[in-house]
Parts: sequence; C-alpha cells; structure tokens
Amino acid sequence: MPVEYRILGPLAVAVDGRPVAVTAGRDRVVLAMLLLYPNRVLGAGELVEAVWGTDPPVTARGQLQSCVSRLRRLLPDGVIGTDPAGYRINVAPGELDAEVFTRASGDRDARRAALDLWRGPACAELDAPAIRQAAAVLDERYALAVEDWADLELAAGNERELTGELGGFVERFPLRERLRGQLMVALARSGRQADALAEFRRARELLADELGIEPGEELQKRHREVLNGEVRASDQVRCLPRTVGDFIGRREQIDRLLAGPAVAVIDGMAGSGKTTLALHVAARLGDHYPDAHLYVDLQGHSEGDPVEPAAALLALLRQLGLAAGEIPLPRSERVALWRTEAARRRLLVVLDNAASSAQIADLLPAAPGSFALVTSRRRLSGLDGVRVESLPVLAPDEAVALLERIAGDRVRAEPEAAAEVARRCGFLPLAVRLAGARLAHRPRWRVSDLLRRLGEAALPELAAEDRTVAGAFILTYRQLPPLTQRVFRLLGVYPGAEFDAYAVAALTALAHDDAENQLDDLLDVNLVEETAPDVFRMHDLVREYARTLAAELPGNDRAAALTGVLDFQLHATAAATISTLSESMWRDLEAPVPARPDLVVPDPIARLERERRQLAGFVAAAGRTAYAWKIPRAAWQFLYFRGYMDDVYELQTLALAAAEAIGDRSAIATVANYLASSYARAGRMEKAEEYLRLSIRLRTELGELGAVGSGLMNLVNIHVAQGRFGEAAETLREVNRSQMRVRLRDRTAASLQLAMSVDVLSLLGRHAEAAYYSRRRLFVGIEHREETELAASLTSLQRARYLSGSLPAAAAHRYLDVVLRLAERTGFRSIQADAHNDRARLLRDAGRHSEALAEHRQATEIATRLNDVRHEAEFRHAWAITLRLLGDRDAARAMFERSLGAARTARFAYSIARAQAGLATCLDAGDPEAERLRRQAAELFDRMGITYDER
Repeated sequence: MPVEYRILGPLAVAVDGRPVAVTAGRDRVVLAMLLLYPNRVLGAGELVEAVWGTDPPVTARGQLQSCVSRLRRLLPDGVIGTDPAGYRINVAPGELDAEVFTRASGDRDARRAALDLWRGPACAELDAPAIRQAAAVLDERYALAVEDWADLELAAGNERELTGELGGFVERFPLRERLRGQLMVALARSGRQADALAEFRRARELLADELGIEPGEELQKRHREVLNGEVRASDQVRCLPRTVGDFIGRREQIDRLLAGPAVAVIDGMAGSGKTTLALHVAARLGDHYPDAHLYVDLQGHSEGDPVEPAAALLALLRQLGLAAGEIPLPRSERVALWRTEAARRRLLVVLDNAASSAQIADLLPAAPGSFALVTSRRRLSGLDGVRVESLPVLAPDEAVALLERIAGDRVRAEPEAAAEVARRCGFLPLAVRLAGARLAHRPRWRVSDLLRRLGEAALPELAAEDRTVAGAFILTYRQLPPLTQRVFRLLGVYPGAEFDAYAVAALTALAHDDAENQLDDLLDVNLVEETAPDVFRMHDLVREYARTLAAELPGNDRAAALTGVLDFQLHATAAATISTLSESMWRDLEAPVPARPDLVVPDPIARLERERRQLAGFVAAAGRTAYAWKIPRAAWQFLYFRGYMDDVYELQTLALAAAEAIGDRSAIATVANYLASSYARAGRMEKAEEYLRLSIRLRTELGELGAVGSGLMNLVNIHVAQGRFGEAAETLREVNRSQMRVRLRDRTAASLQLAMSVDVLSLLGRHAEAAYYSRRRLFVGIEHREETELAASLTSLQRARYLSGSLPAAAAHRYLDVVLRLAERTGFRSIQADAHNDRARLLRDAGRHSEALAEHRQATEIATRLNDVRHEAEFRHAWAITLRLLGDRDAARAMFERSLGAARTARFAYSIARAQAGLATCLDAGDPEAERLRRQAAELFDRMGITYDER
C-alpha cells in the first residue's frame, strides 16, 4: 500500500492516494519528528520534549504511547517500529518529499522539479522548538538549491524567463545576498539596468536595518558590474514562428520538456495549446542550438491530406539552405542527405501537427546534439526513447489569467463572471482565447455580457473569423473510422460525465471487448481522457459537440441507446447492495431481468462509489419511466450506510416526483419509505413519520402486507427517536402478528426486527435481553457471510454484555477491534462511529481518560460528517462525561450544551433528557438552573418510562 509523506510545507500524509487526517496536535508533532529523522530511532525522551517541552506531565510517556498507537491505526502495518530506545518510522525510497528533494536537488536536470516539491516552510504549522530546529536545516537546503538552479538558468541564457521567479524567491529570502545578486544579473541582462540597481539599494537598506551591516563583497561586485555596464543585455536570434506574448501556465510541463531527452512529443485534444507550448519551449531552448531552428506543419489534422514524409524532408533541407537541385527525388536518398546534414549541426526542430509515428520516423534528427519537438492530437505510441507530454487543460486560475491578458481589466472587474466564462470554455486554451478575442473586439461588453452569450451552448459563440472550437473538433472527428464515429455520437446521449467500457457497451450494443477497443481509439485522438484506470470522460466542449451530433441521429436510435445504459446502470447499482438487504430490494424492484446479462461489473461497490455523483443525471434522463425511481431504490443501501445522506435525499426526491408523474402507487410507497430515512437521519422525525405513514397506507391499500411490516419496523425507529417507547413496543407487537410473518421470514426483515428489538431493550435498560437478540442477529450475519451485518451485531452484542456485566473490558476491546476492521473494509461509517464511542466508554471506565477523549473525538467527527445529529448528540454526551471525570467542569459543561443543542435539532427526547441531566451535574448544587434541568430531565424520563443511566 503506497504511502506519501509531505513535510516540505504543512504536514500531510496520503495512503493509497487518499489523504489521511492526522488531526490531534500531539500526534502531528510526533509524526513530524519521526519524518524529520526518517529510518532512525528517536528516543522517547526526545519525542516527549518535542511535544511538551522541558516540563512534561508525569503521564507523558503513556500519552506518547497513545499518540503512536493512533498513528499506527492511520498508517499501514509496520510503518512505525518500536525499539528499546524509542520509535522509528520506516520510509521507503520515494515516499518522503524531503528525501526526494535531497536526491533530486543534486541532479542538474531534476533540480527545477525538486524545487516544486516545496509548498512553504518545512512543517510550517508546527511551532515546537525541536521541529523548527530540524526544519530549519531543510529550509536552508531549499534556499541553496534555489541559488544553484538560478546559476544554471543564467548560464543557459534564460534571464528573461527567470526575473519573475527570482523576484518571488528574493521576497521569501530577502537577506540572501547571492540570490539578490542573481536577480540583479537577470534584470541587467534583460535590459533593465535601473531595476537591477534598485535591487541593490533595497538589499543595502534591508541589511542595514535588520543586521546593521553593509552588503558583502560579492554583491557589491555585482553592483559595480551593472553600474559600469559590464552585464549586458543578451541579443538572441529566434528563427521559429512567432510565439504568443500572453503565454500562461504549463510550468510542470515546461520543466519536464526542458529536462527531457533529444525528442519530445506533446499530444492533447484539439485546442489544448500544443503548438503554443512547443514554440514557447523552443524559444527557451533556442540558445543551446545555434546552427538552425527548423519548423514544419505536417497537417496531420487539417482539411487536406497530411504532408508526405518526402515533402517534409524537402522543406527541412531547403530551410538548411540547400538548393532544390541539390535535393534528390527518391525518399531514401533524401533521408540519407537529411541525416548527413543534421549530423553536422546542432539543430532545434519543431514538427507540428503530426498525423502518426510513421509520418515523422525519418524526420527526427538521429545524431546527438540536436533536439526535436513534435506535436500531435494523436498519441504517438510507435516512437521509442521519447518524452511524451500529454497536455491537460489549463488550471482555473490560469484560464482566467489568460482571459485577462487578452481582454484587459474588464476581466478583473468581474471575477465571478470571468471564472464562469473560463469554466464554460472548459479551461481549454483555444476556447479561452476565442472568448477573450470576442470580448476584446467588443469594448462595450462586460464579462457578464459574454457569459450570457455563451449560455448553455458555448460552441457556437467560441469563434473568431475562421477559427472555431467546433471546427477543430470536426477535423478530428472526420478522420475516425465509421464505427468509432458512431460510438462518439452515441456518447452524446450518455447521461453522466464519466463512463467505462461496460457503460459504453450497454450504450452502443457492442460487446465489452469491442467497447474497450473503441474507447482506446478515442483516447488515442484525445476525444476522451482517462481520469482513472479504465474510467473515461469527455471534455465539456467535446461532450457538447458529441451532443450536437447525437441530436442528428434517429429518435429510435437515441432511445434504444439510453434505455440500454439505464438498464445497465440499474443492475450495476443493485449489485452493490449487501446480501442481507438484497431480497427486499429485488422485491421492490420486481426483480427485472437485465437486458444485457453479459455485462457483469467485477467490483460493483467500487464502481458505485465512483458513479454516485452522477446518479441524479441518470434519474433526470430516465424521465417518465420506471428507471427514474428504480435506480434511486437500488442505490439506497449503499448511500445510506456510507453516510451519503445528501445523495439519498436528492435521489429519493427526484424518484418521488417521477413515481407520482407515472402514477405508480406501489412505487410511490417504496420511494416514500426510503425518503423517510433521509429525514430521520437529519433529525426531522415528523417529516420522516409523515412519509412512512404514507408508505404504510399505500401498502395496506395495495394488500402488500409484508411491505407494511417493514414500514412499521421503520416506524418503531422513529418512535424510539422521539422517546415514544410505549408506541414503539406496541408497534413491535403489531409487526409480530401473524399477517406480518410472511415478510419477516426473509433475512432482511428479520435482521431489521432484531435490530429494533435490541435498540428498544437497550434504552429500557434490559441489557441481557438485548444481548439475546444481538446474538440472533449475529447468526443471521454469520449464516449469510454478511460483514456489514456482523459488524452491527457484534457492536450491539459487546455493548449489551458489557453493560450487563457479563463481558470483561478486555474482551469488549477485542470485539471492537473486529468491528472496526469490518467497518473499515465495508465502508460502514456509522458503525465505525459507534465502535469508537464504545471504546471511549471502556477506556473511561478503566481510568484512561486522555485516550478516551481521542476516541470520543473520532466518533463525533464521523457522526458530524454523516449529518447524523441523533448520534452526534449521544457521542457528545459521552464525551462530556469523560471531561467531567477528568475534572474539567467548564469543558464538560460546554460539551453537554453542544449535546443538548444537537439533541434538540434531532428532536430526540431521550438524548435531550440525558443532556439536561448531565448538564445539571456540571452546575453548583444550589444553582436554580441545575434544579430546573434535573426536573425537566426527570419529567422526560418518566414520560418515556425509563430510568436515567449516565453511561
């Protein structure tokens, strides 16, 4: 499992590409210390001093062990090792940015990339003296690397491009005289002698004010050289086509191209700025190739045919000064002559708009000492030993900056409108340029006027004279084979932004392997991009172009493609439902047979994690069809148990509108049941009950008694949340009546009934009975090997047994270890929160209050992210008890108040009463407010028929 550690700036960690949140301040200090001394044993005393300074508490070593334990839970196994002398972190090559920087800064070609690793001062946010002392060493290495890099850039004649960057570095390191001198040289060579002299004056004033000294001999020498005119402006001759003066961004790509091999290929979609980048890089490199700078447009994507290699050779040789009569006709002889002439020179060759690898194979300089830049819309995979740079769109801020350079100050005056124009242009350089040109040639337009013209269909507006974005796409599309054209057009029907080969196969009626091949072909010409392995998307403007083509297809073809992909999405989504809940799901969906049984997704859970953000688009595209409510129903279990409650609410709301439009009462009942779950999780119990009763009423009218039983079980949960325990118990008895038992024989409903029974019995303090029903639920999970069910039942079982006194604390900890592993593996976040809260209780009962606080924090943070205000109230209540037992009454009171606020938001009477009772314990015995709170809590507990249990 790959790990990334970043200390060159704020401390950050990622495991397997996902950020890891190290939130506790002490944990961050310990981790930073270990990373500042990687693969070395740090004594416990060193770490204690780093965290607490010279006056640590008596429990410091125990707390340090807790910090290390928490870090071990966040990081892969074996990363943090224990030694008799202390601890060490095992860092592999390439995992720590500081180690990568140290290695790369010694490599001339990699030095620029090494500097880009820095995001600010090392461990910027941590002010522990031990950390700042070690981080200062890294900061000094950074400054030295900057100066060494600047020397190389000046030696290469790149002073014009260097002045801006050096100015930023001087601002960061204002007292470094070598750096200031380098800036003076760059300014003077760029013809800015006055600015160079002004830099010396600023340096002298700063050194006098800060240190009380004069500039050193080296900086004074630089000053004399500039003053005497000894540092002269360079006079380079550029023989390439004119490059744009408003070039923006592409820093990483430029650095890689400047440091690359003798041949570099820049590919990208139409309008991505390939030629502009190639010419900019060529201008940067021109001084290194003094003999000739050559350029040929190979017309790989143009109205005419691509240039033949023989014709391209003729153009190159003529540019070298050979007369037409000196150039032979046979291609093989031209190749030989070209290689002979190129071998005698140091050449810079730009081969623009290549059609294929075969077209340029004989055009590349073969001898060392020359450099070739190739651009193409197609991925040229047939070339060996070349650097390939696939060009993305601009970053949002870069796109806005380009718009401003073209259109002027109006862009800065309307930043929000400018950002939206850039977005509507898809951050594509050509589109931004054309939009900027329209604005520049209409001086009375505001940016918002341009934005209004772009509307929802930007392509028609992105044109200037004979240049259009759509025209660039057309040239690429026309060169596709007929089948690939058809696939591209049908992608204009696809409802989502991202797609894989399974979805494309369903959309186009192709076999999966054939769909994969077509996607590869579209990827090769940059009409789609691969955002993750086997996951693709279109640029927004390309998708708009595909939609215009799709609109020309017969209506039946579009409808068949959409139906195929909706049917596939339904079954792929349903496949992510856990087995214990699948029976009820398929019953609600009436077990439709998939239109394409051959399209079986290998990992439906991972796919749905990716697809969930675009499910609403599928529902909208489904219109007045059953897919509009069936897809949200199929996604419910995955979304609900992973805490994606905004998605649940949005999809079920859309589904209800669709079911009502269709007039399907059974569908309305199904959707209302699951819409209620989103209201319940948000604490809006009245709305949840309203939709549940609607569902139950419709099910009753339709004679669907089994489904009525499920609705009543959900109603039990609402009654419990509202403190209506008598009604909850009565509803449970109603569910157990004979007419409901048919439905309750399936494992879904049985599990639900058992879970509700456990909740009610636990709240009534009948823990032994709750343990009995937890065991029964556990058997269901074991029988069907359902890890989510196992995690939930083990949580309730250990809690009931521990509270009843039949389970020792050590055994309860082992239960929770298993629960957390299961919950993390299945993504069952609400159970993770429960497990952390239960562990906090165990630690508190053992007197390990500091460790308990960390568990309380984790539980509460998860509940907050899930928008689960009911459990947030419970977790904050438990947290407050621990704070009070620690003796921090003020913090405990504040936490009880937050628990009470959450409980009132959730309208959960039981939590309200507990919070009131807890808050009273933090007030003085004679305080009237304490008496009022105790009285209110007692009245609520009496009304609910339960006894207050602080735990």
